[in-house]
Amino acid sequence: MGKEFLEKALKTELELENKVFIPYIMAGDGGLDELIPTLRRLEAHGATAIELGIPFSDPVADGPTIQEAGKRALKHGTTLADVLDVLKGNRHEVTIPLVFMTYINPIFRYGVSRFFHDCREAGVDGLIIPDLPLEHLDLIEADAVEHGIAIIQLATLTSSEERVKELARRSEGFLYAVTVKGITGARKEFDDVISRHLNLLKEHSPVPVLAGFGISSPEHVKTMSQSCDGVVVGSRIIDLLQAGDEETIKSLIGASKGVRA
Repeated sequence: MGKEFLEKALKTELELENKVFIPYIMAGDGGLDELIPTLRRLEAHGATAIELGIPFSDPVADGPTIQEAGKRALKHGTTLADVLDVLKGNRHEVTIPLVFMTYINPIFRYGVSRFFHDCREAGVDGLIIPDLPLEHLDLIEADAVEHGIAIIQLATLTSSEERVKELARRSEGFLYAVTVKGITGARKEFDDVISRHLNLLKEHSPVPVLAGFGISSPEHVKTMSQSCDGVVVGSRIIDLLQAGDEETIKSLIGASKGVRA
């Protein structure tokens, strides 16, 4: 488990001439009893890895759908410690990588060293922290390295080429390409500069480039995957899980299979 496990899983998917598909869910949405069964279903549907959001009262990058999922999880009393405990006892039931998406405040409150130790024990392979810029990576970097957990960087449409180079150089596991100017949430259309943005990231990134934010249909998955190594889909997955629409989830994930750039 850890950074190497995440990188190997993505490499294997791409060698099979598929694109990477990472669904996002909110831990505790529906109660923590649903967490492992949901992870297992998404794995069975063909997910390469799964991004697991940690509910937080003051998110900065989450759109309405993910915010509401976070509120539902908090109403169930979900805490970071609870999520880690569930994974520690049941991680063996899920055989694909898991990536946490959280904010820096919960990590500080938990204790940085304790957090990374417990993530390793729980089988967490990577970490996305939207409100931690590169300039402050030193706050967690030593612990991440010690416990072998990938720190994944986000590159936005407004990032300069110099910034992109630095983000690509420092990102582990994969580089997360933000495809909208704003927060998460399903969208019908994307900015026409996205393909150029993705091509720039691919040019500089030694790790796979995955597009995320706003992807909501099989057509989006196929279109985005033409210019990068795969996608992350969050709000749409949450909506479909709420509706119990497993078939549409399967079609979304299936759209990433056999796509060639």
